[in-house]
Amino acid sequence: MKILGIETSCDETAAAIVENGTNILSNVVVSQIDIHQAYGGVVPEIAARSHIEAILPVINQALEEAGLTMKDIDSIAVTHTPGLLGSLLIGTLTARTLAILHQKPLYPIHHLKSHIYANWLEAKLQPTFPLIALVISGGHTQLIYMHHHNDFKIIGTTRDDAVGEVFDKIAKILGLPYPGGPSIASAATHGDPHKYQLPHPKVDNLDFSFSGLKTAVLRTIQKELNLPISTPSHALAEKLKPQQVNDFAASFQNTAIDILVEKLQASVEIYNPASICLAGGVAANHLLREKIASMFENHNQNSKSEFISVSNFELKKGPEGKNVFFPRVALATDNAAMVASAAYFSLKSDQKPTDPYNLDISPRSQIS
Repeated sequence: MKILGIETSCDETAAAIVENGTNILSNVVVSQIDIHQAYGGVVPEIAARSHIEAILPVINQALEEAGLTMKDIDSIAVTHTPGLLGSLLIGTLTARTLAILHQKPLYPIHHLKSHIYANWLEAKLQPTFPLIALVISGGHTQLIYMHHHNDFKIIGTTRDDAVGEVFDKIAKILGLPYPGGPSIASAATHGDPHKYQLPHPKVDNLDFSFSGLKTAVLRTIQKELNLPISTPSHALAEKLKPQQVNDFAASFQNTAIDILVEKLQASVEIYNPASICLAGGVAANHLLREKIASMFENHNQNSKSEFISVSNFELKKGPEGKNVFFPRVALATDNAAMVASAAYFSLKSDQKPTDPYNLDISPRSQIS
């Protein structure tokens, strides 16, 4: 079964064709990062206009690279929630129009579901159930338990800022370019991760909180520069020396990732899943991958772990038969192949197609 996936939830215009949920025939992504860098973040109106310009050429390129036409497509899948209102509109209107014109079944897909299913793409080995997914991006930080396909239970979520959002905000304070995740990771390679001691928020259960960490970084920078707390955050970067920027980036990144790892470890101890999946743009962070691998090496000292690399993900053979899946970095960030994969496993779980005349978007919606 060949599914055309369309993704326009934020600032990437993407289209892909995936066969049977795992085999990528084409995967085209046009990023708007260079446009939004000047503003230090995504401007919704600009993002929507850029999607209008790119969406049809991107779909045509995906078909051409796959060597297919719309006649060869069995179904169409599109991100309809959550995301930026204008961006979602462009993708869903395009998908609806194509479904009507070419008489194809249409499947609306939740964005977080797509990120989880990036772990199935091109996989020689697939995650087994039950599993826990750590979904981490600019808009979300959640732990999701899945007992089987198309079954999602949120067992932990952020009570304030998403971790990716905090990476962007700290990068801005430090004078590093947007997007913050790659910028901080790059600066951190030249910094001391233990230079500044930052707090781990005390949050009950498996929930997260990052606003306190963000404030702690701000106050620590002000203290380091001998400035009052009334000094605005935008005035700090020019006063920091390059090595201070690197040390703050490394200390923040190390603390934020430790918080994620601690909560993931706690969830594994409670739910005892067979597999663990990382998902979302922050899952591309190499330090996070290393620490999660180390966590499972140390989880059971009597268990010998094995690290296997394959084409699209790294599989960590953990204790008690647990496997940890990391999607290939290019598939961790927003793309349409993950949308098509999620649609395939949804329809295999008896999800019915939607009426293209009635599909609506939802900028804010929990995974279900």
